Amino acid sequence: MRPNESNEVEATIDMAPLIDIVFILLIFFMVTTTFVKDMKLELERPKASSSTAASSKAIRLFIDRHGDTYLDGEPVRLWLIQSKLRDLLSTASSKVILVVTDEGVPAGKLIEVIDQARLSGAESVGVATKKEAG
Repeated sequence: MRPNESNEVEATIDMAPLIDIVFILLIFFMVTTTFVKDMKLELERPKASSSTAASSKAIRLFIDRHGDTYLDGEPVRLWLIQSKLRDLLSTASSKVILVVTDEGVPAGKLIEVIDQARLSGAESVGVATKKEAG
């Protein structure tokens, strides 16, 4: 051994495995997180004094003031509602459907949508309202 050489070995920390683990955790949390899908429709909901709170796990079906229906943020035709809801209900833990409608929607259109929702196999179908104050 030469007199100028030392027996010290330089220690290094390899950060690559740590970064890999952090990315794997990030992907895991992104995949397992559920997001609440809220429609960006301007709806003026009808009022009801007998309304109760709806389940947060209910499948939401929207009807805007023009009578267009939306399911999971996507426009859906009336004749497709039953099959799409049947697919969603087969994998959903809650078999409750909540119809969120505008106050100006004709009763006939609302009845057609509720009828399609019931025919899809839902345990209960409700209509979202804005509870009257006082």
